[in-house]
Amino acid sequence: MPAAAPPPDPTAASPDSAAASLDSAAPPQDPSPATADAAGLDAAELRDRYASGATSAAEHVAALLRRIEEIDRSGPTLRSVLAVDPHAVDRAAERDAERARGEVRGPLHGVPVLLKDNIDTADTADTAGGGALPTTAGSLALAGVPTPADAPLVAALRAAGAVVIGKANLSEWANFRSGSSTSGWSAVGGLCVNPHALDRSAGGSSSGSAAAVAAGLAPLAVGTETDGSIVCPAALCGVVGIKPTVGLVSRTGVVPISHSQDTPGPIATTVADAALLLGVLAGADPGDVATMRSGRVAYSDYTKFCRPDGLAGARIGLPRAGLWGYSPAADALAEEAVRLLAARGATIVDPADLPSIDEIRESDAELTVLTTEFRADLESYLTTRRPDGPRTLAELVAFNNDHADRELTYFGQDRFERALATRGLCDPVYVEALRTCRRLGRTHGIDAALGAGRLDALVMPTYPPAWKIDLVNGDQLPGACSIPAAIAGYPVVTVPCGAADGLPVGLAFVGTAWSEPTLIRLAYAFEQALSAPNGRARPAYRPARIG
Repeated sequence: MPAAAPPPDPTAASPDSAAASLDSAAPPQDPSPATADAAGLDAAELRDRYASGATSAAEHVAALLRRIEEIDRSGPTLRSVLAVDPHAVDRAAERDAERARGEVRGPLHGVPVLLKDNIDTADTADTAGGGALPTTAGSLALAGVPTPADAPLVAALRAAGAVVIGKANLSEWANFRSGSSTSGWSAVGGLCVNPHALDRSAGGSSSGSAAAVAAGLAPLAVGTETDGSIVCPAALCGVVGIKPTVGLVSRTGVVPISHSQDTPGPIATTVADAALLLGVLAGADPGDVATMRSGRVAYSDYTKFCRPDGLAGARIGLPRAGLWGYSPAADALAEEAVRLLAARGATIVDPADLPSIDEIRESDAELTVLTTEFRADLESYLTTRRPDGPRTLAELVAFNNDHADRELTYFGQDRFERALATRGLCDPVYVEALRTCRRLGRTHGIDAALGAGRLDALVMPTYPPAWKIDLVNGDQLPGACSIPAAIAGYPVVTVPCGAADGLPVGLAFVGTAWSEPTLIRLAYAFEQALSAPNGRARPAYRPARIG
């Protein structure tokens, strides 16, 4: 199996092709029937099957690698997996051998995991010019520039027994290169599409992580978020995503945008699986000062908060102003979800608006913070890569201009250029913008709304249903849940709450800092109440259609 997918043919990258057709009334067959059973197993089910001997990690990983070939690189051609580890089956076999000796490393022993391709892995020595698992952020500028070590979160996954089977495609540079980008596209990996409907966006920037989990290419994936990059693709692809409090999970070895907003987090098919993965990822890292408080608030096991009765006695607020109302389809499903929350024992406070929401929508403070921190943080990160790679943002801008036929085909690099004009972390303009973000997101935002209503969480539609991919005009996004929590550095959990015309919609649970246990409890109870009679929604791989 090749280590990386080749750069796409621009005509093949767009799903709007002559093959477009209307939906069939018949339920779709899985594009890889021989691996469909393997695709249906979540991490909890896998652990039981491994323990009973019903299957082995090596057998399961081999089935998923076959599925990647048959669904991701041919068939529907999702392009969600940018690279696979050619030694993944061998690594899984090593975990099987350990289990046979009675040595189980941790809760993910033998469980396959995908990593977003902005997370450093040291698996680069097998081949020249980039190795088996390169870390590229989707950019040709980093292709062939090895990383010296696993990121701490990767080391934690391996210590817990996980088998890292590959790197997931992403929106290039975590969707920060341009304000008119198309989510899911990278020069290295091509255009990742939504497995529910192949002409629809998989969201960004953790596009491949969410699409791959939805398609059953791996039960777990790690994404990263600055503003919506976990919860957006999770919602659009119909899976669970947790964007943790900034500082709960280490960012060392993760290609950065913003030290005040970046965080890795889990993507999974169930809340319990996402909670399981979060417990492995969470914890202090001396190399990331933001995590040093997490040692006092992090849990190694978040699954203990997964309680079916978790909604009983909860107080949940609906921030109607600015965070509802942008998508009738998403609103309709979220309203049904709210009725279910109330039926399962929650008190609904409606409305529970953020006092700062109008100012948040009008302010340019977030972009000032992000562009300033991006230049400083990225240039610091680049010093950790091989010396013959790019070292400055100016060099990356020049690289993109020199390779415009492959890098700038669909959109430019206006945010890179704005970042080049910033004046550093001591600039009073930046300092004031950061203070504004904290005020708007925290004290006059989420915390104000929670306090006024004595609330456990805020609930809203996560994102609208997936929009049609448009490589000419970029993403068309009428609204979303993510900005207040992003500028506050606060957690969000998104859970599927239904589908509009076959397109998933997520329900977002938002809380204050370090409130992951509460959000997981609420989200799990909602998930159990919603899915008990219906089962897990599966992608239809619907081709492009008219209308």
